[in-house]
Amino acid sequence: MRAPRGLSRLLLAARGWGRLGAMARYSTEQRGRPNSPDYRLYFKNADGKYISPFHDIPLLAASKEDKEIPAKRAKTTGSEVLYNMIVEVPRWTNAKMEIATEEPLNPIKQDIKKGKLRYVANIFPHKGYIWNYGALPQTWEDPNHTDTITGCCGDNDPIDVCEIGSKVRSSGEIVQVKVLGVLALVDEGETDWKIIAISVDDPEAHKIHDIDDVKKHKPGYLEATVDWFRLYKVPDDKPENRFAFNGEFKDKDFAAEIIKSTHEHWKALLHKKADGGTINCTNVLVSGSPFCCSEEDARSIVQSAPVHVNGGSVSPEVDFWYFCPK
Repeated sequence: MRAPRGLSRLLLAARGWGRLGAMARYSTEQRGRPNSPDYRLYFKNADGKYISPFHDIPLLAASKEDKEIPAKRAKTTGSEVLYNMIVEVPRWTNAKMEIATEEPLNPIKQDIKKGKLRYVANIFPHKGYIWNYGALPQTWEDPNHTDTITGCCGDNDPIDVCEIGSKVRSSGEIVQVKVLGVLALVDEGETDWKIIAISVDDPEAHKIHDIDDVKKHKPGYLEATVDWFRLYKVPDDKPENRFAFNGEFKDKDFAAEIIKSTHEHWKALLHKKADGGTINCTNVLVSGSPFCCSEEDARSIVQSAPVHVNGGSVSPEVDFWYFCPK
């Protein structure tokens, strides 16, 4: 039974999901048992179609949901372009959740290393990830492309995002963000760009527009970010990570060019103009892609995954909404 319209608004406001306005909706459907190797989080769009978050969610937040991918127009606040971010790991948590790039429809799953579920260690004095961590859809760091800045090839994943807003988000949530800057991490010899962003609905978003504003309004946060990325694999007996530019953050214009480049690599991937290796490019909405599948095929992919049974019933869908500011 659906809640009355007024009550729905109050519930959404109470959950801190922003003000209502023009909106686009994505939902997630859980398969398998949480904290297990078979756990998967699949995505649906507003039409109820199963989609790939990696390939079918637009990189840019459009004025209204656009059937053509990527969206023709980017949504802006003033002169700032907004991007869609897929939250993989909520802040202060340790489970290494990630988009399953090698599986059809690319659900979110927990990473496994040496047969065990992966958890990041606590890097003193922090607990787990120190931001909401995730990725920008429709981007790809090509492992066959040597970055002219870092001198290393891409890490074969969508570009990572550290969202520094005050809210703790949920895995699978789609958040519209402003890009503020970027950090050039070199992780085990691979280029692994880290975009710094803030949710457009964050209380401080109106005063944080570039990387220098982060230094001013969130002192110490960027330094903690560098320390975290440098040390987070040391507890696993791996060496410290290193950085291009000696760990200096680059501004939002520089970050936008990096995002643009990874988006172009993604487009080449989805149209068989780049070798994706084991990357699964199955999608539902990308026009002209040879990997595009039918709604029925997408449904079959999800239905073939293990079902989480709780008290004799399948786990319900969890809806996430992102809101377009007026």
